[in-house]
Amino acid sequence: MSVPPPSARLALRGRDLGAAPVVMAIVNRTDDSFYAAARHLDDTVALAAAERAAEDGAAIVDVGGVRAGVGREISTDEEIDRVVPFVELLRREIPDVLVSVDTWRSEVAHAAAVAGADLVNDTWAGHDPRLVEVAGRHGVGVVCSHTGGATPRTDPHRVAYPLPDDAPAGSELRDGVLVDVVRHLGRAAARAVECGVPAASVLVDPTHDFGKNTWHSLHLLRRTDALADLGYPLLMALSRKDFIGESLGLDAEDRLEGTLAATAVAAWMGARVFRAHDVPATRRVLDMVAVVREDSAPARVLRGLT
Repeated sequence: MSVPPPSARLALRGRDLGAAPVVMAIVNRTDDSFYAAARHLDDTVALAAAERAAEDGAAIVDVGGVRAGVGREISTDEEIDRVVPFVELLRREIPDVLVSVDTWRSEVAHAAAVAGADLVNDTWAGHDPRLVEVAGRHGVGVVCSHTGGATPRTDPHRVAYPLPDDAPAGSELRDGVLVDVVRHLGRAAARAVECGVPAASVLVDPTHDFGKNTWHSLHLLRRTDALADLGYPLLMALSRKDFIGESLGLDAEDRLEGTLAATAVAAWMGARVFRAHDVPATRRVLDMVAVVREDSAPARVLRGLT
C-alpha cells in the first residue's frame, strides 16, 4: 500500500520540530468561545491549561484573545491586554513550549512577537496585509489561511467555489474549493517568504468552516494530500468544528470522536500540525497513525515474542 508523503517539516525561530506530527494546543483568553471548555480568561486557569497541554504532548500553545465567530466587539487594545501579558507569562513559566498567537491584527502580532511569541496564527487570510510583514520583521512563523474573501468574525452564507476554466485536468466540479484553496495558499505562502519568513516557518491552513460550508470542508479533508503537496508545513484546525458537528448531528461538547476520526484521516495523508482542544487524545491518535505509516516504531513489541 502506498503511503502518502508528509508535508514539509516545521521550524520556528530556528527550532526544528522534528519528523513527528505536532500538536498545537488551544488556550483561548475569552469568555465566549464556541467550545466552553476552551474559555480561559483567568490567568491562573489559562496557565494551568497551558502547562497541562505541554505535559500531555503539545509542542505549541495557541493563544487567542477574540472569539473567531460573531460576538461582542473586542478592540485592538483589549485584545493586546488579553494576550500579550499571558505570552510573557508563558515565556517565563514554560520556556520550552512554543507560543502561537491567534490574531488577524498586525498591532497584536507586533506586541506578541516583542513579548516572545514564536508564531502568528492569522486565521483570517491576510485581512490585515501588514501582519505577514510583522512576522518577517520579527523572525517569527506565520500561518497562511483561506477564507474565500470572508472578513473577520463573519459566518459563511451560501458561499460557492465554481470550478475555474483553467483547473487541472481531471478535476471534478466539487474541486472548485480545492483549486481556490491551493492557489490562494500558494500565493500567500510565497508572499510570506518574500517578507522574510523562512519557508519552514510558513504554515498553510485550508481553514475548514471559514468561508466554507460543510461540503467544502469535507472535500478539503479528503483531499489533504493535495494540500500537503504545497511544499510547506500543513496545519489542520479541525477540532470540534461545525462541519464535524453537522456530519454527525452533534453539538460542540460531543464532537471528540468525530474530531479524532478527521485527525486520523488528515495525519495519514500527510498533515503536519494539528490545532486541538483535546491534547492527550490527539497526541495518541497521531502517534498511532505514525506507527501505521511506518514513520515511527511501536513503543514496545512483546506480543507473541515472550
